[in-house]
Amino acid sequence: MHPERERERERERARERERERERERGRERERKRERERERERECRKREREREREREREKREREREREREREREREREKNKNERERRMREREREREREREREREREREREREREREREENENETERGELERKSEREREREREREREREREREREREREIEIERERKKEREENERERERERERERERERERERERERRMKRRERRMRERERERERERERERERERERERESRMRERERERERERERERERERERERERKKERGE
Repeated sequence: MHPERERERERERARERERERERERGRERERKRERERERERECRKREREREREREREKREREREREREREREREREKNKNERERRMREREREREREREREREREREREREREREREENENETERGELERKSEREREREREREREREREREREREREIEIERERKKEREENERERERERERERERERERERERERRMKRRERRMRERERERERERERERERERERERESRMRERERERERERERERERERERERERKKERGE
């Protein structure tokens, strides 16, 4: 009975070891499923990150298009303003020419009246007086012409000031545009830098994850080796127990022989 009970206990221990191995295989399958879920989460995370990146780039392109539309509206506004000022100056010059023509017509009417007066005058004294009046009128006309020339010079100066002002404004606008372009370039550079940093962070994170996975794999390998050694030791103990049982059977046979004798 004693050897049979020993064999039964041994079979129970073998069944327990098999159950333990089955539990370990179950744990290994669970760890494998967990790694798979982790890879899926990482994949979804990277996809969300790429989607956010695409969305940021889309918003940036839209902002750039809006800035370009704003600059176009500003250029159109400036162009319209310049054209308006030019039309206004042209109308002013036309009005001034019209006033000059009117003054010329007035002078012509005055000369016509003077001719009529001269035709009607017969006395020398009256002619002399008329001649003096004519000289005075001529001096007045000359003074008027000089004033007109002065006004024309003033208008020319004003026009030149306006042109200079317009050139300066155009130059300032070009400089503002250059500055906006430099700022856009700086922003693009900052965005590139941010993208590079994000990529580097993601790469470092992936490398750390790969290292953790390698470490887990090394741990599983060590676990498998420990399990293998344990199984080998168990087999060795099993062989030893089998030898011991064999020796026990041999002794039992010896005792039977002795009793038979």
